[in-house]
Amino acid sequence: MRPHYLTPLFSPRTVAVVGASDRPGSIGQAVFANLLASSFQGKLFPVNLNHKVVGGMPAVASVRQIEEPVDLAVVVTAIRSLPAVIKDCGKKGVKAVLLAKEFSDSEQLEQELINEAQSIARHFGIRILGPNVLGLMRPVAGFNASNYNGKVRPGNLALVSESSALCAAMLDWADSKEIGFSSVVPLGGALDVGFGEILDYLVADNATQGILLHVHHIHDARRFMSALRAAARTKPVVVIKSGRFENDASGLTHASNLVASGDAFDAALARAGVLRVSSIAQLFTAAKVLAANYRVGGRRLAIVTNGFGPGMLAADSAVDYGVELAKLSEGTVKLLDSVLPRNWSHGNPLDIIGDASPMRFRTAVKACVDDPGVDGVMVIFTPQAGTDHLTTAQLMIGLQRETTKPLFLSWLGDAKVSESRELFSKAKCAHFRAPEYGIEVFRHLADYQRNQQLLLQTPGPLEGLRNDPDVNTARKVMDAALAEGRTVLSERESKQVLAAFHIPVNPTTLARTADQAVKQAAKIGYPVVLKIDSPDIIYKSDVGGVELNISNEETLRAAFDAILSRTRQARPDARVDGVSVQPMRKRRFARELMVGVARDAGLGPVIAFGAGGIAVEVMRDLALSLPPLNDYLVDSMIGQTRIGQLLGPFKNLPPVDVDELRHVLLQVSEMVCELPQLREMDINPLVADEQGVIALDARIFVGPARADQKRYGHMAIMPYPTHMVVCAKLHDGTPVMIRPIRPEDADMQQAFVRNLSEESRYNRYLSSIKQLSQSMLVRFTQLDYDREMALAMTREGDGGEEMLAVARFITDPDNEACEFALEVADDWQGRGIGTLLLQALFDAAREQGLKLMRGEVLAGNKGMLKLMHKLGFSVEPHPEDRALTLVLKTL
Repeated sequence: MRPHYLTPLFSPRTVAVVGASDRPGSIGQAVFANLLASSFQGKLFPVNLNHKVVGGMPAVASVRQIEEPVDLAVVVTAIRSLPAVIKDCGKKGVKAVLLAKEFSDSEQLEQELINEAQSIARHFGIRILGPNVLGLMRPVAGFNASNYNGKVRPGNLALVSESSALCAAMLDWADSKEIGFSSVVPLGGALDVGFGEILDYLVADNATQGILLHVHHIHDARRFMSALRAAARTKPVVVIKSGRFENDASGLTHASNLVASGDAFDAALARAGVLRVSSIAQLFTAAKVLAANYRVGGRRLAIVTNGFGPGMLAADSAVDYGVELAKLSEGTVKLLDSVLPRNWSHGNPLDIIGDASPMRFRTAVKACVDDPGVDGVMVIFTPQAGTDHLTTAQLMIGLQRETTKPLFLSWLGDAKVSESRELFSKAKCAHFRAPEYGIEVFRHLADYQRNQQLLLQTPGPLEGLRNDPDVNTARKVMDAALAEGRTVLSERESKQVLAAFHIPVNPTTLARTADQAVKQAAKIGYPVVLKIDSPDIIYKSDVGGVELNISNEETLRAAFDAILSRTRQARPDARVDGVSVQPMRKRRFARELMVGVARDAGLGPVIAFGAGGIAVEVMRDLALSLPPLNDYLVDSMIGQTRIGQLLGPFKNLPPVDVDELRHVLLQVSEMVCELPQLREMDINPLVADEQGVIALDARIFVGPARADQKRYGHMAIMPYPTHMVVCAKLHDGTPVMIRPIRPEDADMQQAFVRNLSEESRYNRYLSSIKQLSQSMLVRFTQLDYDREMALAMTREGDGGEEMLAVARFITDPDNEACEFALEVADDWQGRGIGTLLLQALFDAAREQGLKLMRGEVLAGNKGMLKLMHKLGFSVEPHPEDRALTLVLKTL
């Protein structure tokens, strides 16, 4: 496999420092001194226009005067020289430039110079990191191209930050805690290289076991989410966000008013499988625990202590953090009754009495670990008469080695238990001076576990839906409103759109006079509801525009006139089309819910679910998720809300039809996927009971879709491309299916690779692997369909679905070219599979807007090279490796 294209930036062999200086206090002096002082094994070249020697080393006036090839140029000169410096770097063949100096983007002249430098860099294929005021550090390689004057230890965590100032503060904090780094990457202005590509490099970096991100702004939500999801599949990623609520949504629907930008970002991080924390201390603690491979299976915590007071305080902290206190099984309680003193607490927290011996601690903790209803154990030791803190600590260390469930150890006190804490540190056990810190970490582990489950969900836009929606009808309604210059659909129009997606609605007719309303009510049947119909009035009840439970003609006429009168008085400027007439739905056991869509400026559409009715903004009972949704994601949303707890049997209320509710949320997800014109939406109230669900009121806001936008380009997460699933036949008539790979194909993919001949495996992977490593398996089956594609050809065999071949591509950073690979099972070669599958891959690449496909084929792989010629690839010797052949195809 070729080196990552950012290797010249992160692991350069030769570095030129343009602007290297001896002048005290200058950035050029600080950066060059740090490079000289580090243990960098490559070659350094100072570049200075005015001095022949810098730092005792001979200097040149231009990068072009350096005789050896240069991988990386660190530029610390004034901005006026930047275009010329980049041009020199391009002519020299430099592949990466680090702008280790901050430039202002507010001055027009400076911005013009930066734009010119960017244009030159693109022309020469140079990648630029920065500008930032800190530089770049690679402590594991002894590479320090920064002006940071503190100590940075080597380690296995990578730190990526938008802010150099915050990055410096994090480094100072980390040094005090003896935390080390594989890479430290301040992004700064991110003129070119951004989060996505940095994450892509760190995923492939063996020196990095965990990734820490500081995020302020997201410039490209799709690329950010794509890279974040790819990273989180193989390594723990922890994120701290600044400016969480600076861009609170200010839409017109309840959903938009309730969704703050920070909440939408949290929902995005959850779908990406990463963990968000709120402080620098939490950032490093969570990263260390995750990188040490601590994991939990749920939120249920047991607390074992020899002190009643500390145990109860810990239980209070658990409740405050949203951690569930585990309910011990009958078998566990019976076991503990037989071995613990009679006056133990007989519940969770487990107070095993102040004089608890080391073996008593071990017995109680082991019983909790063995209980299937416990996901982790908080052990609190208090030094009392008859206790032995050191032996107890040793037993806990041994017990942690025996179980995969995490133990969180808190030995209270100071000098008396210091030796135990040193023991925990050496054994790399999770220990804390106060129990609440351990409980907080447990909560983070539980959140991480939940988010990792959300990451695995790859729902298709049509998944789980009973009938295909009438997308064309919905689009016509929206387009008609836009053609009239309207961005708000009336209630009738909104319900037309919902009905097109098979969402049950309360039928609505428009009456322009009281006589028309009477006729419609007679046809519908009393009682009825009257509502003002106006595109300018969002919340009808705010202007007195709703009358409920109208039971006869006389009451209806009076209500009709009263609604119009109140509306004209409250909103004389509003356009009134008439009054809508609807059946009055009386449902004794109904719960009022709200389903909405908000549009986040950076992340696109966000789906909201929660308690509905007129007090929705007061209750603020809401759960969010980024589309697309599936059953698992819908159930997760419902479970996060308080109203979700009332949907089952409750006192005299029968359970609601959750299948129908789930169906509505899936349909809303489908609407969001297929209708980029949909900007905001409220279904409130959505009434649910044992008979089903029905939308009593709805309002949709629309906007024009971008003509140049790719399918699903309005979404932060690319849905599973169901439209690429096709049935076909081989030359011999064998029926096969071609479809994009999904995470659940992991076992089938592994079996496919194991069954390949040694020659086939070597031709595909250029190595003699027997099977895919876990990280490779995750990478090959958990796809982000925006940046890569893998199409499997399968057939139904006697033992179920069988994989016959796989073709895949991954997109280059320029989003114009991609690299492909193909593998066909030995028993199925020579049957036209390669041609059929690659033609489908060409179509998928063209749909992504890609223009060029390339691959590397072993020169001795005659069968593959023959196929390449047949499909129109150009075939030429590889410029860097004679054993390989480079194949290229214009799409």
